[in-house]
Amino acid sequence: MGTRVTLTYKDYEALPADGRRYELHEGELSVTPAPSPKHQRVSGRLYRLLQTYVETRRLGEVLYSPIDCILSNTTIVQPDMAYLDTERQSAISGRGIEGPPTLVVEILSPSTAQIDRGAKHQLYARYGVPYYWIVDPEARTIEAYRLAHGMYELTARMEGTMKIGIAPFSELILDPATVWA
Repeated sequence: MGTRVTLTYKDYEALPADGRRYELHEGELSVTPAPSPKHQRVSGRLYRLLQTYVETRRLGEVLYSPIDCILSNTTIVQPDMAYLDTERQSAISGRGIEGPPTLVVEILSPSTAQIDRGAKHQLYARYGVPYYWIVDPEARTIEAYRLAHGMYELTARMEGTMKIGIAPFSELILDPATVWA
């Protein structure tokens, strides 16, 4: 039996810029293909909605993938979007986001759904990300989770034609017609 190699940020930095998305999950390499056009369209619409809302109210900053979110020396992820409230903005460095953002948004693709609902769900909870949204373009749903006692609890689910405000932006009413267009 071979010993498991634990990769670190230094190893991560040396990975090729080849269009694939590399992440480290507790020292293990995770590789996914570039997102699909459908994924990017939904991602772009949602980013514009969140960015406008956050910027006009001076609530912090919304960052768009690819951005390194360095949760530890052996855990580096690239969420589709990350929001940092004004108190967490100092976590933004030249390398990326150092530590947990306020909100992480993952948009499911067939190649990432299992990771986003499994490994990353657990990692974000372990490293104390207060809010986690899982956006499913195929099912046209957004599941919103809030960290409570080290675990995520589902707090809201946007589906069908229901317009909804989702924490941490409860006053921003998301309209499915706009998100899914």
